[in-house]
Amino acid sequence: MTVETAREPLPAFPFSWRGDRLPDEVRALRGEPVKRVRTIAGDEAWLVSSHELCKRVLEDPRFSLKDTSAEGAPRQYALTIPPEVVNNMGNITGAGLRKAVLKAINPKASGLEDWMRAHVGDLLDGLVAEGAPVDLRGRFANPYSEAMHCRILGLPPSDAPRLAASLDIAFMNSPAPVAGARLNWDRDIAHMVERLNDPGTTGLMGELAALRSDGAYGHLTDEMLATVGVTMFGAGVISTASFLTMAVFSLLQRPRTWAELCAAPHRVPAAVEELLRVNLSIGDGLPRLALEDVTLGEVTVRKGELVLVLVEGANFDPAAFPDPHAFDIDRPNSSAHLSFGGGRHYCPATALGRKHAEVALQALVERMPGLRLAVPVQQLVWRTGFMKRIPERLPVMW
Repeated sequence: MTVETAREPLPAFPFSWRGDRLPDEVRALRGEPVKRVRTIAGDEAWLVSSHELCKRVLEDPRFSLKDTSAEGAPRQYALTIPPEVVNNMGNITGAGLRKAVLKAINPKASGLEDWMRAHVGDLLDGLVAEGAPVDLRGRFANPYSEAMHCRILGLPPSDAPRLAASLDIAFMNSPAPVAGARLNWDRDIAHMVERLNDPGTTGLMGELAALRSDGAYGHLTDEMLATVGVTMFGAGVISTASFLTMAVFSLLQRPRTWAELCAAPHRVPAAVEELLRVNLSIGDGLPRLALEDVTLGEVTVRKGELVLVLVEGANFDPAAFPDPHAFDIDRPNSSAHLSFGGGRHYCPATALGRKHAEVALQALVERMPGLRLAVPVQQLVWRTGFMKRIPERLPVMW
């Protein structure tokens, strides 16, 4: 790779940690949809930002997710999970566990949607009893997502705070390895192994525990099975809680849309797709490593180079979404967004994520039509880290 000169430093990426507005740099990329940047780890990468090219990278097997964790590979940021876990869904498939996992995260699983609605109701009852203002992230989005994943995994609700306490380290963006990351990981794996050995464990972890008596799964260790639980809780909670927080925030910045949904809650599912499109909580690029020389637009990406797919660039690309900054519930192609990734690594929990948000937002517009921010947007403190480009707190009143 070329070395930048004193006159031409490479742009630093990510551009901004704030999730309330599209960074100005993204607009500037429209004329240069494949651009060299420098990551926080100090490595060079190609940032891909048009919808067409982002989709191509995600669907092209010549761009690998698994190989981004290889020793010596250029990095977006230091790994805070074991390298072999980066390609988690691929590992699950290779171990023969994909069917069990997909069954567990199917929103049509027996009783799951009813549980969602009941739990959301309980949380909102608690907010009303507590009285305004409240932190909607800490008192609603996070506990709802944590409890849902405990139910899916078959863990007692009391496990949620313990596992959630690890997420700040597990999903930290750091230029260098984090000393406590391995200890953090080992502690959670040990706890999940205890749940595998607990005859009272139900849900997905109960199913995985039962597989140990099946000779066809004799190659799987307790640690491998525990890894499924730890990664599903971590990635699932971070993504669903972050999206729900930003969905509410986005709607509160659009009073007309909020009023429209309060008047017609049945339109929430259509709004969820547009909320997914305009969601800015990711902030980073989806990393892929080129396995051979590939031409992207007017650029040749060389074998071994890092490519970062800028989801927010794709989702605000006017070539794919006319007038992309307008929030349009009736946008005919809003579901063409790339917020769930694409290709072989398309998020398998898309249906669950959508239903999770629909249930929560429908309950909010029905029960709290007067919901509004309790402080000016300028006073919000924005967090940093993968899928945590969201307010530290989201204080609201009604």
